[in-house]
Amino acid sequence: MKKTVSILLALCLIVCLMAGCGSSSAPAPAQAPAAQAPAAEAPAAEAPAAEARTFIMGIDAEYPPFSYMDDQGNYTGFDVEICRAVCEKLGWDMQIFSVNWDNKLIQLDAGECDCVWSGMTIRQSMIDAGYVLSAPYFYNTQVLVVKADSGITSSADLAGKIVAVQLGTSGEALLKEEEDLAELVASFDSILTCESFLKCFTELGGNAVDAVFVDLPVAVNYCREHEGFTIINEDLGAENYGIAFRASDAELCAAVEGAVAELVADGTYAAIAANYADDIDAANLLFLQ
Repeated sequence: MKKTVSILLALCLIVCLMAGCGSSSAPAPAQAPAAQAPAAEAPAAEAPAAEARTFIMGIDAEYPPFSYMDDQGNYTGFDVEICRAVCEKLGWDMQIFSVNWDNKLIQLDAGECDCVWSGMTIRQSMIDAGYVLSAPYFYNTQVLVVKADSGITSSADLAGKIVAVQLGTSGEALLKEEEDLAELVASFDSILTCESFLKCFTELGGNAVDAVFVDLPVAVNYCREHEGFTIINEDLGAENYGIAFRASDAELCAAVEGAVAELVADGTYAAIAANYADDIDAANLLFLQ
């Protein structure tokens, strides 16, 4: 009898042990979701969205007709419209960043914008510094704006006078560095640098200065919209406008240039230029030549 009981107890113990082994193998089915992990990788599914980038255009917000704010508080201008069309062509979202013109390259390097595109002169110093520059798109000259009743009819009349120029512009560099203008500059009483062209014109209107040294299209735009001013056009400096990118953004520059080429080919570029015909001479738009 004791033997039978012992046998029964042994059988019960074996059954219990087998049941215990079964419970230890139970977690295996719970690992099934891990096998489905590849299908649930969200980042891989969202990869196409990463191609639709936001392009930040750095501009001088007081530089009509190329970049400025309209009466409704919206950024516009020839450069802004072309950039907007480029972004539409490439499927990019577009944002505008108003740079401090004297610090524009510092802000570009800091990543505050993706380019500086606002009637910016292509200068050898920028090339030497490693910036990627687009092909030139506009031929510009420097002129003088004076009051129509000032009696000033040529640059020679500015002897002993005060001339204003925007800080950080090619115009400022020409007045400081151009040997051909050294004699003229030496005849001035002084040069006043202002943060914007609009500030320069304000100083001219208030008789704080006698002339403004400025880009031709800006001068044409200002004199067309404000009575009492006139342009002395003696071709005091010639230059080409381009778009500046960081040294690491050659591919970005190429993408923008490619889109611009398409805009030229399909007539969009010329149509936008026609909106600014009063201020911008189409003969100076290099992509249309």
